[in-house]
Amino acid sequence: MAQAPRAGLQVLPVLDFPEAGLDDTASYQGYQTRFYRDSKQNAVQVYLEPRGGRVVTLWADAANESAGFTVRDAAGRAARLNWEAVGAEVAEGTTSRSIEYRLTADASHIEVGGFLLGSMRLERDYQYAKRHLQPLTLPPFRVTEESLLVADVARLPAPERNRHLALLRAPDSETLRSRLGPAVMLRCAVSSCTVRVDRASLDGRNRLGLELGVDSRRAKVQVSGERISIRTRPGARISFAVKVTTDAPPLTPLQRNEIFNPAFLAFLAQAAAATDDPGKVRYRRMERQVRAVELLSSKEKLMAGLPNFATYFGRDMMMTALMMRPIWTAGMSEHVLASVLRKLGPGGDVSHEEALGGQAIRENAVVYDSLITGYRRASRAGHRPKADSLLQQARSVLGELQKTRENYHMIDDEFQLPVLTARYLGDTTVPAGQKRAFLYDSSDGRGPRVALLLREMALLAAWTRPYVDDPRATNLVSFPRRDAAHWRSASWRDSDAGYAGGRFAMDVNAIWAPQALESIRLILVALPQLGLGKEDIRSFSPTTGGAQLAAYLADPAALDRAIETWKGARRHFEVTLGPEELQQRVSAKLAWLPQAEGSYWRGLLAKRGAIRDSLSFLALSLDAAGMPIPVVNTDPATGLFLGTTRDPKTVLRDLAPFTAHYPVGLLVDGLGPVVANDGYASPRIWNRFRADTYHSPRVVWGREMNLLFLGLANGIAATSDQDGAPGDAARDSYVSALQRAVERTTRAVDASGLGHNELWSYRIAGDRLLPIRYGTSSDVQLWNTTDLAVEFVLSQLPH
Repeated sequence: MAQAPRAGLQVLPVLDFPEAGLDDTASYQGYQTRFYRDSKQNAVQVYLEPRGGRVVTLWADAANESAGFTVRDAAGRAARLNWEAVGAEVAEGTTSRSIEYRLTADASHIEVGGFLLGSMRLERDYQYAKRHLQPLTLPPFRVTEESLLVADVARLPAPERNRHLALLRAPDSETLRSRLGPAVMLRCAVSSCTVRVDRASLDGRNRLGLELGVDSRRAKVQVSGERISIRTRPGARISFAVKVTTDAPPLTPLQRNEIFNPAFLAFLAQAAAATDDPGKVRYRRMERQVRAVELLSSKEKLMAGLPNFATYFGRDMMMTALMMRPIWTAGMSEHVLASVLRKLGPGGDVSHEEALGGQAIRENAVVYDSLITGYRRASRAGHRPKADSLLQQARSVLGELQKTRENYHMIDDEFQLPVLTARYLGDTTVPAGQKRAFLYDSSDGRGPRVALLLREMALLAAWTRPYVDDPRATNLVSFPRRDAAHWRSASWRDSDAGYAGGRFAMDVNAIWAPQALESIRLILVALPQLGLGKEDIRSFSPTTGGAQLAAYLADPAALDRAIETWKGARRHFEVTLGPEELQQRVSAKLAWLPQAEGSYWRGLLAKRGAIRDSLSFLALSLDAAGMPIPVVNTDPATGLFLGTTRDPKTVLRDLAPFTAHYPVGLLVDGLGPVVANDGYASPRIWNRFRADTYHSPRVVWGREMNLLFLGLANGIAATSDQDGAPGDAARDSYVSALQRAVERTTRAVDASGLGHNELWSYRIAGDRLLPIRYGTSSDVQLWNTTDLAVEFVLSQLPH
């Protein structure tokens, strides 16, 4: 680092998982994590992953970076690690910040390796590929994309190579090559040994450093390449310090009074005054979630989650803003909308995720490699002008190797933007002048926000037009092709198996599309009320690709007809199975499962008796021919939350799978409703979900639980009289059904002990189902903090 950090300050963790009295330690299976604030109040997470002995320090700053390493014992097994002290020391220099903490290993000889310094995304991919579980004897890991760039530069003719090296701040090719991995140095003094692991970014702009310090009077340290050996006397434990230093720019955290509205803060203060044990526990959980929101919130952006998604995610921000509207300030909605609008693509696409710092380098390195490859081909073919053009573009990429890149692969976020905007514009607590100033604001350098909003609305109008013109299944909004035979999962279930290989997602088409069109109508009504006449709106509208939006502006009745057409899209996804068919398909799925699991679920079915009722549900997706793929799923919770339908019979039909016990429905006692039930689909789908469990019958998602609870609360509130007086019998029966669903689901989720997690899973042990933390779950997830809104909204219901 350019400057040594100044004298440090001892700080305590802001959060600590698992926490005694709040968490079931056994369900974490040895995983431990702590969250600190650095000298600039940025979030720093440290976690100990026990399966591979992985230690990761994640810095949630403007570079979204991390430093990780693996600790093994003498036999190559994951060393058991623990915190030696509660606190950490944070410090800063003129251009750097640092954090230092201490660990112990329950071994007298450990090997340390697998050093990975750079983007948090790199650490995430490293673990997704299970590289952290592999032997330390493997060759050191290198970033493939960066290696390609270095090789490309080395093969350029000398004069051109020197130009490219200069853009990367490297005096020669060897210096550039050295940046592919960390430099490891050992320094020992009279009483201490320090191993310094230092890595410069590929463009030479930044450095990230990791130090391991031991008492040289108690342990011996040796370094061989990128592996470190630490030995102490037999039977003793090894104690060592970990210090991470960065020169990346910090973010500007938001305070809780900037995030939460006065009504919620008063509610939180009231909870803090509880004197009974259940009340104290309830307050501790709420305070933990409030701190989680604070850790994720900065003036620059809201981060999706730590440790896996420590950066902007458009969908996560907008979903959270919609769910948090009862407890957030209006300024938070503006903050989210502004963040999304300034990242819109040229065609109006919403950015799903930003790539910055080391991840931007990885992605831009791919672009550079493709340009240099094209340059070589053009040169060999004698196309000098084309070769020169490609070479110039390659130089431009090198000059901005850390330029932030946006990911526009998802499609559900396009539909969410007008929904959030319409609800913001319809908020009567926000003065009209404030809304107007927000829409006209052009401080982001991309013109007035209203123009960006209309560009995105025009994109949606064009996307949804084919189904308006001809409402058949194959005219629904399709996922993009991944290859000749597969479709990309481009909504929130974005794992490979997420939509069971479907082309048309139910959530996008049956829930979000009609809501988005209705929101466009509300926005077009609201804009004139804020002083924008039709001519003003036309002047801000896109000049290309906006024909359908212009048609709706000229003929509002056409938009009304489009909305009604899209409200009928759910019919394509409706599936009803009778008792006999349910029994046959469930039996086939249970026979396919491993013996212990199949036996467990068969035992539960036998206790509940024969299946006597039919089950109706909205299929997860449609295949390429427009036929339903019969996977029961939790996505109707989104429709319940948004108020897509308010007909009691339809609501209860959509709710039925949530309260029907798995393997017939979704509910698992002691766990919660699993995110999908593929039992009625084909064995091909079963295999797909077994290979990729992220959105499978093996997991419960906190996001889905909170959407369900908020939807049920909204349904109860909308049906009850303001004074809570009893109504007619049919209404009372409907409200009672919603209340029972809240109680039944709450019991199951609370019993899991993991309800604050991004997602959680289970394992079968004999005749018991044991909840466990999902291996790649985020510890702090933005849309999981919405259980604060659930607590608040449920407290407002009549009793």
